[in-house]
Amino acid sequence: MPPAVSLLIPVWNEAEVLPTCLADVRAQVGIDFECVLALDGPSDGTRAIALAETAGDPRFVVLDLPHRGLVAALEAGLAACRAPLVARMDADDRMHPERLVRQARALATSEHALVTCEVAYDVIGDATPQGGMLRHVAWLNQLRTPAALRCARFIDAPVAHPAVMMRAAVVRAVGGYRHGDFAEDHDLWLRLFHAGHEFGFVDSDRGPLVTWRDRPRRATRTDRRYADEARRALVHRHLVAGPLAGGARPVRIWGAGPYGRWHGKHLRALGVVVDAFIDIDPKKIGRRVLGDVPVVDATSLGGPDERAILVAVASRGARALIAAELAARGHVEDRDWWALQ
Repeated sequence: MPPAVSLLIPVWNEAEVLPTCLADVRAQVGIDFECVLALDGPSDGTRAIALAETAGDPRFVVLDLPHRGLVAALEAGLAACRAPLVARMDADDRMHPERLVRQARALATSEHALVTCEVAYDVIGDATPQGGMLRHVAWLNQLRTPAALRCARFIDAPVAHPAVMMRAAVVRAVGGYRHGDFAEDHDLWLRLFHAGHEFGFVDSDRGPLVTWRDRPRRATRTDRRYADEARRALVHRHLVAGPLAGGARPVRIWGAGPYGRWHGKHLRALGVVVDAFIDIDPKKIGRRVLGDVPVVDATSLGGPDERAILVAVASRGARALIAAELAARGHVEDRDWWALQ
């Protein structure tokens, strides 16, 4: 019989951290699981550690793959997972002993495509904690309802990849992981949302169930697929395939600063009609940007119409103020307006 959960861990050169990761896997309680280690052709001592640490334990499956990168390892690992639920973890992260059982229970009592959980942030060795990561983790941990998770999807990936547990059949039905010039996890989440699925959040009286550990060579820092430009290009493609499909819906962009203009320029290149920028800075109002697009005052904003509003502002706290203003004028998030970053 297949286990209740398959834990998928892609592994490259992780000799330094893999023993700790595997200790956390073995410490899982209250659930029947398998752990699929997808070895992405490591060139250090990772292979020997993986084989030695899992020898004689039937819960572990070690896939010894050629080095073809993370997405190929995830594809092979997902194909090897036998359980109806697939949890993700990275070899440099940690998890609470009750992580798997609590997430599996949450999926058993809901129709969510996946669930995430509270995430702690830590660093490996003498690495320096990064303010950007601290803010990102704090943002993730406030997304605790299906609506909040969905509405955040165009800002950034609304869940931490190593913290999710997913329904295998649903993930495979939307095509699983894809290769491209984008973050493979964010792309998968956007396709799941586009297909109408909901995400859930598992509250825990044990605190964070996953600890996301940072270090200088983390892929989010070194791989251009995770850079801001790649993320925004991915978001634009999904916007054009989703809320802006067909090109018939003009767009107003709230924010005439660098973020707003960047989004406007690239959305226009995809055929989106940008008919105005909205701003509160009196120095910007009345100007034209991108050659011919007027900047208008926020007080000119009426109620919902056929146009979409994209909120692209950088100042901390500004998005919440704009959301309140839009709500007061009858605009509904994820119907009339969407936030970007």
